[in-house]
Amino acid sequence: MHRGNTLKAGLDRSLYIGELPASGWHRHASPVLLIGLSGRFAIHLPDGRIETCHSALIDTGVEHVFDPRGERVALMYLEPDSKEARSLRARVRRDGPVIFDPAMLPVSRSHYESRLDAFDLSALLRRAAPDDAPPLDARVERSLLSLRMLRDEPLARDDAASIAHLSASRFNHLFREEMGISFREYRIWTQIRSAIIGFRPDGSLTDAAMNGAFADAAHFSRLFRQTFGMTPSSVLKPLKDVTLLR
Repeated sequence: MHRGNTLKAGLDRSLYIGELPASGWHRHASPVLLIGLSGRFAIHLPDGRIETCHSALIDTGVEHVFDPRGERVALMYLEPDSKEARSLRARVRRDGPVIFDPAMLPVSRSHYESRLDAFDLSALLRRAAPDDAPPLDARVERSLLSLRMLRDEPLARDDAASIAHLSASRFNHLFREEMGISFREYRIWTQIRSAIIGFRPDGSLTDAAMNGAFADAAHFSRLFRQTFGMTPSSVLKPLKDVTLLR
């Protein structure tokens, strides 16, 4: 008997477990590990391919459709500056932006979900990621610290460039090089994460939107659909539990 849909989120990682509808076309600003806990799911790619699999590792910025096909699934997001994501980067660059069935098959679902809860990639993946991740550029790291601070308005690109002591054009280039995504796209992702983390099962989408510094719930909903290919209500309303990691 499962616990319903749950969300566990921290500064550089998030885990959603539950049942979800099929998405529309979308792309994330962080790599995601998708795992079918009760069966196989489908991934649609822009070249017309449709792959069915038990797991998939999808790199930052890859457009796709995710169809759980009624199965219970786990979605693990690793922020692109995290050690784990940076360790996986060499692998996806070598093997392709989408790697199918990189994870072990679940034998005992409860034991498997405990490994997911611990974000234990070494126990989940068939082949462990190298542990020699290159360090993040200190200038980008400074901009991320400021970007992730709660504020009434999103951090402007020029302000982020100033924090990094770079021109706007040089900052944009460096940020994409280090993170695999543009500053603007990652800023939106950060806002959406803040909104999701601020959501409470007994709360409203408007409250979540305010927590992400969105102008209103409609603005939040539009960007959420662009990011996940689903409406926020279809993802957030089924949540039974939201846990914040320290």
